[in-house]
Amino acid sequence: MRLGLTQQLRAEQRLVQSPQMIQAMQVLQCPMAELRDQIDQELQENVFLEVQDDRDSSSGESQSESPDQREHEASKEEAALWDELDNLERRTEGSRSLSPRGSEEESERRLEALYNTPDSHLSLAEHLLTQVRILDDISNELYRVIEHVVFSLDADGRLEENADQIADALMVPIPLAEKAIDVVRSLDPAGVGAADLRDCLLMQLDRMSYVRPLTRAVVENHLDDLALNKLPKIAKDTGATIDEVKDSWTFLRDHLNPHPGAFFTTSRNTSVSPDVIVDEVDGQFEVRTLRGSIPELTISKAYKNILKEARNDPKIHEYLRRKIESAKWFIEAVHQRQNTIQRIASEIVRRQEDFLRNGWSALKPLKMQDVADVVGVHISTVSRALSGKYIQTPQGIMEMKRFFSGGTVTDTGEMVSQQAVKLKLQGIVDAEDKQNPLSDDQLVEALIKEGVKIARRTVTKYRKALGIESSSRRKEF
Repeated sequence: MRLGLTQQLRAEQRLVQSPQMIQAMQVLQCPMAELRDQIDQELQENVFLEVQDDRDSSSGESQSESPDQREHEASKEEAALWDELDNLERRTEGSRSLSPRGSEEESERRLEALYNTPDSHLSLAEHLLTQVRILDDISNELYRVIEHVVFSLDADGRLEENADQIADALMVPIPLAEKAIDVVRSLDPAGVGAADLRDCLLMQLDRMSYVRPLTRAVVENHLDDLALNKLPKIAKDTGATIDEVKDSWTFLRDHLNPHPGAFFTTSRNTSVSPDVIVDEVDGQFEVRTLRGSIPELTISKAYKNILKEARNDPKIHEYLRRKIESAKWFIEAVHQRQNTIQRIASEIVRRQEDFLRNGWSALKPLKMQDVADVVGVHISTVSRALSGKYIQTPQGIMEMKRFFSGGTVTDTGEMVSQQAVKLKLQGIVDAEDKQNPLSDDQLVEALIKEGVKIARRTVTKYRKALGIESSSRRKEF
């Protein structure tokens, strides 16, 4: 056998994704808000792409160049053509600024956006430091330590570091660190700066004018038992009745906040724009896709004329041709996105008509592969088309991926979706005797009576997914 480098020629088939295919997949996967941002970015980068506007089409003749001007531009030298290209790339909106109506509408849109812009969200650290700044006798050195403590709080407002650790980190005396912690613990909201849950609740009880001794004893000594719903044990240890323990528990739930910093870290609700709307017309469901804030794109006519005029210079002509082709590909990708979503949504609606009429209990098991086979696309295309997309139906606005779920076979041989099984399970738990809640084995038997036979571990998984506690914690005394 001879060793060494050799050359070998062979033929093989390989799928290579072109830049246009990659761009089309990215456009398909983008939710409507992200697509709008991508369109804005493309409008800035590609000088041939522009938003189609009725005002532009009506005033196109007055703003377009005359034949004499175009002939004069064609006779310029290469440097003049490059200067003209640079001017075009700046994309000034001179024609729109000449229209008083357009100027007024633009001003109104800006004012509306200004009025509807939410205020900046105040963080917990900013809220606490604002209170510190109005306190007396806060030296610069103490403020620096307080600032460190404030920014060391977690999302719930807890402080994991102790005074020794803070003093070592900042190289300050321990008494100064302890004083900084005390200042933070005295601020609003009550419970900020606590070391753990027990400390947090006790801090809030200390600020109240009167607290029953039993309530304080429950917090100090029986929080773990309370979490496990061991009310009889608490009653036995404290010498109180179960009703008195229940009253203390109710007081803690109604008047104390175990997460005092959560209000400042809660993410704001974001608006949802459905990509698809389903309407029932004469007993039939109609599917239509929405463009929302997506503008209608077109190729700039001015640049088409420049392309014709630049044929004498191969470099400029090739540069302009590539830009035009890129703009065409992007416009096609946006249109293809709408078409693909329309076809997939139509197939989903066709298969889930019972759900649209009767709700989640009638949702059928559905796989993405089933839709992909009918629509004639790959399953990955279906997944991309559904990613982050919402649909507005007679049952409300929801993510399109919620239509897809596995299922189980009933005694009658009918397939029932996981969502329908969860609804049955929730209904059984809601109707149970709260003083004798059903165990998971008993929930299995109850589901069998409903015609659904699933394993005990599956019931446990569904119960946890629904946020339902175990039978021992659901028991009411």
